[in-house]
Amino acid sequence: MSRVGWLHCLAGASGDMVLGALVDAGAPLEIVQAAVDAVDVEPVLVSRGTVTRAGVAATKIEVSVPRTRVVRTWANVRDVLERAALDDAVRALALDVFARLAHAEARAHRTEPEQVHFHEVGALDALADVVGSAAALHALRLDRLVASPVVLGFGMARGEHGLLPVPGPAVLALLGDVDAPVYSGDVAAELCTPTGAALLAATVRAWGGLPPMRVKSVGTGAGERDFDQLPNVLRLVVGEAATAVAPAPEEELLIECNVDDLDPRVWPAVLSSLLDAGAADAWLTPILMKKGRPAHTLSILVAPPAAEAVRGVVFRETSAIGLREVPVAKRALARGTETVSVDGCPVRVKTARLGEVVVNVQPEYDDVAAAAVTLDRPVKAVLAAAVAAAYAAGLAP
Repeated sequence: MSRVGWLHCLAGASGDMVLGALVDAGAPLEIVQAAVDAVDVEPVLVSRGTVTRAGVAATKIEVSVPRTRVVRTWANVRDVLERAALDDAVRALALDVFARLAHAEARAHRTEPEQVHFHEVGALDALADVVGSAAALHALRLDRLVASPVVLGFGMARGEHGLLPVPGPAVLALLGDVDAPVYSGDVAAELCTPTGAALLAATVRAWGGLPPMRVKSVGTGAGERDFDQLPNVLRLVVGEAATAVAPAPEEELLIECNVDDLDPRVWPAVLSSLLDAGAADAWLTPILMKKGRPAHTLSILVAPPAAEAVRGVVFRETSAIGLREVPVAKRALARGTETVSVDGCPVRVKTARLGEVVVNVQPEYDDVAAAAVTLDRPVKAVLAAAVAAAYAAGLAP
């Protein structure tokens, strides 16, 4: 059975958040420490604790390192990793992560990867985060890793060379290289660090909502800060891959008639009455009848128990004197409704699932229109914001 993991990046990602989620999901801390010990650098201790972020309990990884004056370049890090007594898969992943970091930083600073000084990224704690995460992923034996869209934050952050814009250029380069879906979110802070972005870029094979799976464990890794707007955590859901199953067919009736002598102004009321009577759907199709008469075909989809009430509406409210009826097989996805916020205005979002996977989302138009009036914004702008909010909340595929 294939093992799949899903990262919920609701507050971005950092090296310690990734490692915390992996350990909390079941990767032994002893394996992480052994991998870190295998790297020939100063002694590094990895420990775990439990904290809460906006009320959510999570594992917080602490990396204790001694003071060092070693400047970590890409060549230095590569040499250290190549000489380390690591499993080949762990070494390959750690090298991939740092290679991505080196190339992204080189592009950001308009220099060559070999000339990159990692500064914070190449420090001992980042080495521990990357090597530890590689070892933890190997221990969990995941066949595939999927991640949600990644929130990056916005504003300014202080780095080695002073203030930098958020998201930073290296983060954008790393996630842009793998076509990861990203958005700024509502927190004025750096939510996704270069190390976190590099780990995502090197390990995630698909981006979207929770894939079909039978859940076996859930891990939650904590970030350093506690925000009011959202829990500063990264979640990892691990399970056995499941196949999305198409819904079973339902038997309904398709009832139709052709009408050429009804005042067209009556049709909206007729369609409304049919839906009130229990029709699943009702619609009109313009047609041309004998002698060139313009007309409409009235089509109604209805479950058998409501068919008699629907027939009564047609005969009472239209000029039809006969109906055609054909049994049809209907397949419908499971539906649900969630609520998102657009600048403080609630907007319901309809979801449709294939198995356990959300395959369609659609904001409720009446809610969108009401929010547009309240916010004094165009309907199309509020509609786009509602869809973006659905993605941000993890409702969308």
